[in-house]
Amino acid sequence: MDQAHREGSDTDPSDLRNDELEREPVAVEDSDDFALGSLDFDGLSPTDFEEFSFDLMAESGFSNVDWRKGTPLAASPADRGRDIVARKTLTDIDGHQYEEQWFVDCKHYKRGVPPDALQGTLAWAMVERPAVVLFIASGYLTNGAKDWIADYERTNRPPFRIRVWEKPQLLRLVEKNLDLAFRHDVGTSALRRVSEILRSESEFMDRLWYGRKPADENVDLYDWADDIRAGMLAAKRRMEEQYGLDELAKDVETDWAWGYLSGKISALRWVLGDDWDNLDS
Repeated sequence: MDQAHREGSDTDPSDLRNDELEREPVAVEDSDDFALGSLDFDGLSPTDFEEFSFDLMAESGFSNVDWRKGTPLAASPADRGRDIVARKTLTDIDGHQYEEQWFVDCKHYKRGVPPDALQGTLAWAMVERPAVVLFIASGYLTNGAKDWIADYERTNRPPFRIRVWEKPQLLRLVEKNLDLAFRHDVGTSALRRVSEILRSESEFMDRLWYGRKPADENVDLYDWADDIRAGMLAAKRRMEEQYGLDELAKDVETDWAWGYLSGKISALRWVLGDDWDNLDS
């Protein structure tokens, strides 16, 4: 079947690609029946993980959340023992409200967090006296680190509480704030990364554009300017090299194949925030 006869072939042939799609933020509804299997922070740098933790604190009811990055550089060398400072408002049984200050230290380690990675934060906390010191780990603290914390609390009786959020705690918190996983490209067992969805959407958009263009032998049937014709043919060659001519031909072999491709694009774009049936290419 002639490619130009496919639905949607009325687009301007000069519109070879539209790389600047504006989308509304994805809104994900909470569900008590939804459960994530796991979280994967491997795609995040230590600074990315700090930014994720900053947003997690803000989304979890903390106020005056301050990311003490202190520099536009990738690292945060001068955070003085805490990456984030936040305040939590609490209410007594009689209605009296008060605030607690939390120091947060983020630990993005490939392996378990060792005891010596905790000591600087606790030493600084003994000087500053927050109500809580919170360690957020993208994985887990080693057993040695947990034993060290227990010994530290027993020996020093610090004027603050020590809390630890490891991957299981982060999993439960992200379940309540699923948009965090999308915004920070955190991998999960139940959701694709946003970057994966965008790559697939981009590929299918290319293939949709290709399928709407006429076969090479029919290009001369259209009253197009020479530069538009040349640009379209050059773009087709690039896509044939990238995706393979045989694969591109499968998209237009039957009406069913064309409809299947269109349905994939519509579904991906809906996930990314577009209206249903958006098949613009």
